[in-house]
Amino acid sequence: MAALHAWRAARVTPLGELLAPPRITAALLRLTVQVVLVASLWRGLYSQTGTTAGLTRDQAVTYAVMAVLASRLRELDQRSGRDAVLQHMHFGTIIYWYLRPLPPQRYYALRALGEQMYGLAWALAGYVVCLATGVVEPPKSPAVAGVFALSMLLGQLVLYYVMLLIDQLCFWTLRNGAAMLILIFAQNLLSGVYAPLWFFPDWFITMSRFLPFQATLSVPLSIYVGRVPLSDAGAQLALQAVWVAFLALFTRFLWRRAARRVVAQGG
Repeated sequence: MAALHAWRAARVTPLGELLAPPRITAALLRLTVQVVLVASLWRGLYSQTGTTAGLTRDQAVTYAVMAVLASRLRELDQRSGRDAVLQHMHFGTIIYWYLRPLPPQRYYALRALGEQMYGLAWALAGYVVCLATGVVEPPKSPAVAGVFALSMLLGQLVLYYVMLLIDQLCFWTLRNGAAMLILIFAQNLLSGVYAPLWFFPDWFITMSRFLPFQATLSVPLSIYVGRVPLSDAGAQLALQAVWVAFLALFTRFLWRRAARRVVAQGG
């Protein structure tokens, strides 16, 4: 029975996508356009130079395209199924999370796992196509590929807890759509989704080191393209693991505090 509940929770958002073929077509079209535009942009930026900020053209294109593919891991639309925390808080339906057989924190984790598995299928398919067409470079060695995979796993755990923190803010602010958009933008900017962090000023790079965002994407992609050598990867993996442990404890504490704020008469 527990396995059945877990399966039903994990498939909530992916099932909404699979039952709406136009949304799948739109997602495929959007991902294709993003990859083509990003690859064209970075190739154009490097048309007059060989190396910038320590990156060659092929490294920069590989980084940028893989950042686009990685964004598919947590890009599913929870709002269409009215299962976003912000919506539940607005309509008062968050109380049902506390009446289900699964605890809310476990339901949230299982749902996120289902979303990431579905997103991983998209990302892997896109990666295979980009690799076959020469848009991205392959990893330099099997060791680099293995360390990258481990770093990517840790990065996704950090991203899960960062997104969980953003959702948990709803228990205190109720209507924080603007704040959530700002935080999501900051997460994308500081994690290197829009551009590698090496192109930013030194003060910006120094500031980002004290935040968990770059551990979500910048670190694994830096390992993949060779910006972070394997000799330095151990320290980066350790830092990612520290962020995972800290954020796990902090969000667990917030779950307990959030439960005290839930009432039966609305959000």
